[in-house]
Amino acid sequence: MKHHLNTKDTTTIKTSLLHFMQIHDSAFPIGSYTHSFGMETYIQAGKVTDKQSLLHFCHTYLFTNLVYGDGLFVKVAYKLAQNENFDELIKLDQLCHAMKIAAESRQGSMKMGKQFIETTLPLIDSAMMTTWRQHIKSKNINGHYAVTYGMYAAQCEFELDDVLAAFLYSSTSSLIHNAVRAIPLGQSAGVQAIYSLLDPINEAVELLKNKTIDDLSNSSVGIELASMEHEHLHSRLFIS
Repeated sequence: MKHHLNTKDTTTIKTSLLHFMQIHDSAFPIGSYTHSFGMETYIQAGKVTDKQSLLHFCHTYLFTNLVYGDGLFVKVAYKLAQNENFDELIKLDQLCHAMKIAAESRQGSMKMGKQFIETTLPLIDSAMMTTWRQHIKSKNINGHYAVTYGMYAAQCEFELDDVLAAFLYSSTSSLIHNAVRAIPLGQSAGVQAIYSLLDPINEAVELLKNKTIDDLSNSSVGIELASMEHEHLHSRLFIS
């Protein structure tokens, strides 16, 4: 038997969908356009020079960094926020901080988390997010982006599968947008590169669905080293 939504329910669902799209818009002011998370080092070293080498970098970033790192932090934070387990969220944020070896990547994650909550808090009535912001301002927590984003997504009651897919998509597509400027790469090549990553992103989501906090690891050694080297580059377009 099908249940028919009334007009109010339909409007609420559409508004939620539009807000979901809003927080993943490339123009949403969290500062992702200022970070390359080590990619700029590869570009200046002549290792990322075209669409194919860029796709190789993004694929590695997706499956060795995001799936076992920030993507997993989003998933765990989402579930902890659903259960209003604030103490465990604080521990998760501390763990996220410890996992990020490169100083620039660590600072970039914190800056994006701070900008995200400052931008979204006026949009939602959430005691948990308000308290989280207070802890960030008091420097009791670091407020990393993946954890803060996962919490917010849970408070908005977005579907977890959609949240994971959108987080992975926005994380990799922002790298491609930045590469278009830094290599430089044509806009058409950038669009093609993002399209080529859609199936891998879906594969990554399926992997994430079966992982737990025990699967956290940092196996993207090359990217970590590139992130450390980034701050010593002679000239830079990006903060990280």
